[in-house]
Amino acid sequence: MAAASSAAPARHSCAKLSVPVEDPKAVPAGAGTVFVKATWLPSRFSLAVTDGAGAWVADASDHEVRLRAEQWDQPVADYLALAERYLAFQQPDSTYSFHDAGKGNRRLSWTFERQGTKLEWRWKLQPSPNTQQTISEILDFLMDANIRLSEEVVRKTQSFDKLKQEAEKCLQQSERFNNEKAEFEQATFSKFVAVLNSKKAKLRQLRDKVVELESAGKNPKEEVEQEEENSTDRTELFEGESDKEASINDEPSETGSGNVHSSPEKSASTSRGRGRKREKR
Repeated sequence: MAAASSAAPARHSCAKLSVPVEDPKAVPAGAGTVFVKATWLPSRFSLAVTDGAGAWVADASDHEVRLRAEQWDQPVADYLALAERYLAFQQPDSTYSFHDAGKGNRRLSWTFERQGTKLEWRWKLQPSPNTQQTISEILDFLMDANIRLSEEVVRKTQSFDKLKQEAEKCLQQSERFNNEKAEFEQATFSKFVAVLNSKKAKLRQLRDKVVELESAGKNPKEEVEQEEENSTDRTELFEGESDKEASINDEPSETGSGNVHSSPEKSASTSRGRGRKREKR
């Protein structure tokens, strides 16, 4: 199990916790804040705590974590997950404390609720063998985390600006499409209105003509049919006269000489005679 624990990747966290002070008058301002840096492994964890002036550490071994988990009737993984939840971030429903435990030691505790009952976990920390190095490690971790967060903020900001520009372009394009659509609809409607007005004017003319014919005592339908008949009669009369003139010119002479052409005088007299016959008819 130890080999598996050492092979598993470690997780690191650092939380800023607000804790009450034992004697507010005896400590400088800001002493009610501590920074807790934790390293989490599958079966154990370690803590490094500083209040800016001193540093304390605790190394919870596999055996100690297993005993604590058994006391609370929890698997080791659940015990570590719950501890990480309260030590990686300050929980608003929890009360944290960091008090003197004698001989320079400190006790870090936090509360939580379980099945409606408020419980408290605590771990004892010893003074760091190298206070400056422990504080430096915590500050370095905080600086690295701040740099990562700053870079993440820059990336998010750039991504947001890019999305904002694209959204503005889409909005402008949408407005242009709406304007073009409105112009197209206006042009189409104008053309439709013009055609509709011309049709209405034509209908009014036809209606006025019908009223005029009805007021004159004529049937509009019979008037149209009469005009068509007159046009047909004039065409037939013209064709009949043309056929008669062609038959007169084609008659042979009465002399029997075989000459198909008649003299002008005879033709004239023949025409006059036929003309009298038509008048008698």
